[in-house]
Amino acid sequence: MPGAFHSIVTPLGDLGAVFGEDGKLLRLIRFHGASPALAEGPPPKSLPFLKRQLEAYFSGNLRDFNIPMQVEGTDFQRRVWKELQKIPYGQAISYLELARRLGDEKCIRAAARANGANPISILIPCHRVIGSDGSLVGYGGGLDMKEFLLRLEGVLPKAPAQPRLPLVWE
Repeated sequence: MPGAFHSIVTPLGDLGAVFGEDGKLLRLIRFHGASPALAEGPPPKSLPFLKRQLEAYFSGNLRDFNIPMQVEGTDFQRRVWKELQKIPYGQAISYLELARRLGDEKCIRAAARANGANPISILIPCHRVIGSDGSLVGYGGGLDMKEFLLRLEGVLPKAPAQPRLPLVWE
């Protein structure tokens, strides 16, 4: 069944993994709120492997994924997604730098749109692209998710612990 859906519990909430008939990952979707009721097909052999790799990534023990993926998009989108996979763990580049790496800084908007259309976020690390001024802009999974991932990878400093307020007795 093409498009077999499987839910994966992560620190970011439930992610929906969609696999093709051949077991390759087609999409990885973050749910905002409750997971929708979607039909699940038989689990592909790659599902436990994906779960283990995501668990290792979120625990800080994995930097590169090697899950079989099949991304569908235009030639330009696939070029962008391939370039995203070259950004090392723990680093970020600007949208302008992404356009330059594609060979034409004038394609910055097209590169940003392709970045936003990435069907397999986290594994194809579109979260590693930020504004030229260092701001966290544009992320389909939400800026909270982008910030979480960049902190996890050490691009941003770890969030400071909430200060404990002294107890005041009256």
